[in-house]
Amino acid sequence: MIRRFRRCGHGPGALTPEDQAVVDQFRVMLAAVRAPEPWTPGRAQDIAVRVGPFIERAHTRPGDDHGPDLIAVALVHPDTPHAAAYLHGRQLGYANRGWLRCETTAILGAWQPAYAMLTHAAAHLPLPDDVGMAPAHYGVHVEARRADGTGYVLLRLGPYPQTWLASRDADRLNTELEGRAALLITGFTVTAKDAVFDVSDHDSYADPHGADVAALLADAIKGVSV
Repeated sequence: MIRRFRRCGHGPGALTPEDQAVVDQFRVMLAAVRAPEPWTPGRAQDIAVRVGPFIERAHTRPGDDHGPDLIAVALVHPDTPHAAAYLHGRQLGYANRGWLRCETTAILGAWQPAYAMLTHAAAHLPLPDDVGMAPAHYGVHVEARRADGTGYVLLRLGPYPQTWLASRDADRLNTELEGRAALLITGFTVTAKDAVFDVSDHDSYADPHGADVAALLADAIKGVSV
């Protein structure tokens, strides 16, 4: 989305300082769009992502920002972290969306303040209900650990839209494991814990929605025990 600026008035002469500031800002924005600063995976830096014809600022989630195809982001108001931006962001729908799956092809580059004029916030428009990104929230990891702390993840469940849902299933699985967690896989202790959903490794997760998580656990244990 490119904004068009028109100078008020019809008289000749030099631009006013206000007009010149707008022109300079527009030129900086054009330069930033034409030559974006490359996004470097794994640096936990804010990025500029395309949302329809707009460009938005997004926080990357540490550990889920390495790609190569999907990363986890949270859309934020361009003037974050100022208090006024937080209030304005809530009004425009930036808050309470949680972590989202962002295809790396939608990333323009590292965030630059010059992009602010291309956001929904600058246009005083709310974010659309569908920003083109699916939720990337929370998960449950069932781990098999040796006495020295080494081991592996036996089962991954997710994504869960809320932390309490992940904690509920982790508690349920630990109840299933109680008293026999050290006997299921020789030399390992098996426990479940809620964790951040690793969007970059989403294919390794079993979808818990409508599933019997205890049965999923039993199948995972059977798969390494045979």
